[in-house]
Amino acid sequence: MKKFALIVMVLAALVAGQAAFAAPKSFPVGMVTDAGTIDDKSFNQGTWEGVLKAGKDFSFKTKYLKPSGTTEADYVKEIGNLYDAGFKFIVCPGYKFESAIFITQDKYPDAKFVLIDGSPNNGKYDATRQEKVGTNTVAIFFAEHESGFIAGVAAALQLKEGEIGFIGGMEIPAVQRFNWGFQQGVLYANKNLGTKIVQKAENVVYQGTFSDVAAGQQLAASMFDKGVKAVFAAAGGVGVGAINEAKARAVAGKSAWIIGVDVDQYADGTYDTKAGKSIILTSAMKGIGVASYDMIKAEREGTFPGGKTLTFDAKNNGVGIPAKNPNLSADVLKKVDKVVADLKAGKIVVAAERGSLLK
Repeated sequence: MKKFALIVMVLAALVAGQAAFAAPKSFPVGMVTDAGTIDDKSFNQGTWEGVLKAGKDFSFKTKYLKPSGTTEADYVKEIGNLYDAGFKFIVCPGYKFESAIFITQDKYPDAKFVLIDGSPNNGKYDATRQEKVGTNTVAIFFAEHESGFIAGVAAALQLKEGEIGFIGGMEIPAVQRFNWGFQQGVLYANKNLGTKIVQKAENVVYQGTFSDVAAGQQLAASMFDKGVKAVFAAAGGVGVGAINEAKARAVAGKSAWIIGVDVDQYADGTYDTKAGKSIILTSAMKGIGVASYDMIKAEREGTFPGGKTLTFDAKNNGVGIPAKNPNLSADVLKKVDKVVADLKAGKIVVAAERGSLLK
């Protein structure tokens, strides 16, 4: 009997050990889109591509829902619809989800939430304001100023001289940081790398939305007509309009460049498919897809960082420009790599505020 009891104990220990090293769990992953569309060539698309990649790599079911509006109630409704359909891991891109996640993280405590570019709060901006990153939520931010800085250096080095412009969507912190970082990158290149790029305040414009494609095209046309060589468009659908304008000009034999945003937009700027030519000079990227993918992977492996706020920056390769782009010379890429190395080492510090830039 003693031997039998010992055998049972050993078997129990083995079973417990196997449970401790159980296979990663499987679960469906959902996403609710922000104001734009799933193919906005920017934030929604980048986030969704990370979700899709995780779904493919881990054989997870994926689904996205597009709200009928952009209010807190609209977002809460679609999050609830995903939850009711069995999607208890939900990714939401953009600051507009802050108050919706503030509500739903408590309403659905057995769900997990990834909020990209925002932190849950009650939407108040007075003494009643409340903020909380629940234990079932992770808030992710990016150092857009560093991404913009790197793109600014690259663009300045490739163009060497001439005027450059900026079109932003809504004047919110993330877009502002792109602008301020970009300006600092151009100024750095002018001061340290021999470039002569001019930035004028009149060519720094916030359109006011992320969806007005026609307005983006008109703004870009105005800047190009004034002699601007390249426009950094951090504007979602508005940026798509700027890309369309630059493509039309390239087809007509004119020179017009766009610096893309959030993701590598080279393919979106292709105007000569056969030759593979694009008007995207480079792109100021954020690891949006990487962030959504990594958080899904973490949940799968039991290491989801619930309750934390994470920042993806140059030091952890969370921001930067595409490693490959035919429109940037090998010499430019080499110099940019050196700048990025100095940024990672702390030799270059990019301000996240306006500072003494364009007035």
